[in-house]
Amino acid sequence: MNHPLLLEINTRCWLHELSSLAGRTLTLAEVPAAEFVRWTNLGFTHLWLMGVWETSPRSRAVALETPELRAEFDRALPDWRDVDVAGSPYAIAGYRVSDALGGEAALKQFRQRLLDHGLKLVLDFIPNHLGLDHPWLREHPEFFVQSPSPVPESWRLETEQGAVWIAHGKDPHFPAWTDTAQLDYRRIATREAVRAKLESVAARCDGVRCDMAMLVLNDVFASTWAAFPGGLAPEMEFWAEAIVAVKRERPDFLLVAEAYWGLEARLQTLGFDFTYDKPLCDLLSESRTADVPRHLLETPPGRVEASVHFLENHDEPRIVSRLDFEAHRAAALVVLGLPGLRLLHDGQITGARIHTPVQLARRLAEPPEPNLTRFYQETLTVLADNDVGRGQGVLLRARSAWPGNATQENFVLVQWQTAVPEFDLVVVNLSAQRAQCYAPLSVPALSNYNWSLRDLLGTEVWGRFGTDLERQGLYLDIAPFAAQLFHFQPIH
Repeated sequence: MNHPLLLEINTRCWLHELSSLAGRTLTLAEVPAAEFVRWTNLGFTHLWLMGVWETSPRSRAVALETPELRAEFDRALPDWRDVDVAGSPYAIAGYRVSDALGGEAALKQFRQRLLDHGLKLVLDFIPNHLGLDHPWLREHPEFFVQSPSPVPESWRLETEQGAVWIAHGKDPHFPAWTDTAQLDYRRIATREAVRAKLESVAARCDGVRCDMAMLVLNDVFASTWAAFPGGLAPEMEFWAEAIVAVKRERPDFLLVAEAYWGLEARLQTLGFDFTYDKPLCDLLSESRTADVPRHLLETPPGRVEASVHFLENHDEPRIVSRLDFEAHRAAALVVLGLPGLRLLHDGQITGARIHTPVQLARRLAEPPEPNLTRFYQETLTVLADNDVGRGQGVLLRARSAWPGNATQENFVLVQWQTAVPEFDLVVVNLSAQRAQCYAPLSVPALSNYNWSLRDLLGTEVWGRFGTDLERQGLYLDIAPFAAQLFHFQPIH
């Protein structure tokens, strides 16, 4: 089993920066070859181009008129101008590649170049809502949640049958997104149309990240929109039908769900390959040291392997603004060392500090932070050439090194193996204190060999008797925030 390593790129900002370096406007078809080589050398398997679809002009206008967003623009890009605001990539006018990026032909060429370098393309799919200029609002207003009279968090739409008030999309725990129109999943015609769009997107890429995927679950949707007329939803979950349809044509197609509220397991059951593990992100970014191993070890079997592990993304604060270098390094090794989908965000590798609102097509230039850049480059290069992320990854429960010593609670231990007898062990001490434990290794015929242990992230080499490793485990005594990657090789 392969465990994807996904890089999220803010497409519009990134292409703007490449164009500035080139001295001319570049499209996706003209991305320099060095970019593909860099991604390959760092071991990425998938590239998520966030924000390729055509955005809604009317939704853009709403963003420009929203004081809270303008304040965010001021903080992120003090010299911003209206031209820098392209609108939200999650309030789209249609699943057409923006002309500013080169259109459909440019995306097709970009994807082929990715495939030529052994990389796969992931794009956005936004199931819950659309932008305020989407053609369906004219052609099929019945696809949307609506009311015959004015209601909060809605907007007036003139149709052939008269005026209706279309609901803005929303997460029920927050105010509505006023640049969006809410699709109505209680209607079979809406579901069929959205499913067809998903199949259309799937024909142009190798995977999708589905925005706020839990919002269209039947019970969530019914609760959120109970006050609006619309009847009962079909019994079948939308995702069960849609994913089966996509996988029928593309069995290897990757489906990733942005998901929260403890609904991740349901979405995995419905067919998603991976769902967000936001609790892990929060625990790591808040330095809740002992809670991280507990969260991972108490997660039901198979869930960690079907989760997206990350420290930041376009919705989260920059991790550099939350953790110092030592804690950041340890947290990053946890994310990179786990089975599942490992996600790194554009700018994370170079230590970017500024969170750029997704509506902006330009971001403030930030010089790379040397220590972090070196750490990520060296670590990713090492990981690209060993068992981590390949084969079987197993979480190990650290044992106390001696009675009364509870520092084993600070360890994350992951054993990786693709072929016997060699294997790798990821070791991370997440705490600000030195910690000790025994790692109970679980590999076949461990006692049949004596072992050489080489730290791939350092220079040290040790020898251990296999009988000792099988009887008591590997003794570890690790410095604060230390991370090690041991390669075990039999001594013949």
